Amino acid sequence: MALKLKTDWILFTTILLMVFFGAVMLYSASSVMAQLKYGSSWHFFFRQLAWMAVAISAMMLLKRTNYRKLQNPAVAFPAVGIALVLLLVVYFADPNHHRWIRLGPVVGIQPSELAKPALVIFLAFFVTLRARAINTRYTLLPAALAVGLITAGVGVADLGTPIVMIATVVAVLFVAGLEWRYCMIALGMAAMGVVFLVASKPYRLARIVHYFDPDYKIVDTIDPKGRVKAYLNTSLTSRDTNYQAEQSKIAVGAGGPLGLGLMQGKQKLLYLPEAHTDFIYAVVSEELGLVGSIGVLVGFLVILWRGLRATVLIPDDFGRYLALGITTMLVVQAFMNMSVVLGMMPNKGIPLPMISSGGSSLVSTLASLGILLNVSEHAG
Repeated sequence: MALKLKTDWILFTTILLMVFFGAVMLYSASSVMAQLKYGSSWHFFFRQLAWMAVAISAMMLLKRTNYRKLQNPAVAFPAVGIALVLLLVVYFADPNHHRWIRLGPVVGIQPSELAKPALVIFLAFFVTLRARAINTRYTLLPAALAVGLITAGVGVADLGTPIVMIATVVAVLFVAGLEWRYCMIALGMAAMGVVFLVASKPYRLARIVHYFDPDYKIVDTIDPKGRVKAYLNTSLTSRDTNYQAEQSKIAVGAGGPLGLGLMQGKQKLLYLPEAHTDFIYAVVSEELGLVGSIGVLVGFLVILWRGLRATVLIPDDFGRYLALGITTMLVVQAFMNMSVVLGMMPNKGIPLPMISSGGSSLVSTLASLGILLNVSEHAG
């Protein structure tokens, strides 16, 4: 007789609440922009609802699928292979931004978002397979190759997502027993990669410089000839990288303890760019105040709690690494987004999971959480 699993209702309810809360905040944050750009204040909301239907269906399907079925080379290797192919395709299909594969005038997919769960599944499978030889070159070199290719492919267009991926990989490998010296080597190589990706784009370097040295005092000391400033000004998007951060902090400060009220925010009225995507947390803070912003934080802390609980209680290594990888991936991304909005980090251009607008992000997030729900159910 098959064992009947019990749904992790705490995690499941938290996910649904956050998804529907995100839809409400998305309408509030995007209605003005949608009206001006598309002639309907409901444009982004209805598009998000369509993606919600797809994403929730994917989550429920994976929630009912035994996670051990993913522990298969026929799943793990094609997942990484497809992610790499899509990243290669998007490089040529979107020559300006290298982000979107358009399937029509409205619908598009973002391969970097789909690469995240693919990497977690591959990593969990490969680390489980090589658990007894985790500190040998026969494990480290193939793992480094796969991780390096995916993060490099994503990093061409997006700096935030590779950082999330690297954090996820380090967490899984550390728990799997990777020696400290290899952890330090991996972090060192990752840091060099991040430095290269930052330096390769003027607007990325400008964000870092403007965050730590807004008056160019340090830059002028190091580079009196002004070559660094000249390089930063080669991109129009690097001329005022502090604007978005300043408007975000104004929105957060204006909210106070209880907020201005739903739909009553002012910064989304064309003052705060990307109000419905990367900076939607600022709209939450302005309209719902400290109470609303803490509520979102608590939601991600619940996911962290249930994910770590599943990691500890699940009896097999594959389930453990799967739960840890998914939890780390989602929580690190969420905390990075909120830190950027609050001015605690330079802008990374990364969405807030389940809250920000974006179909690929929503599908990727809920599909991953569907897997986590199944692992949590098996953990008891």
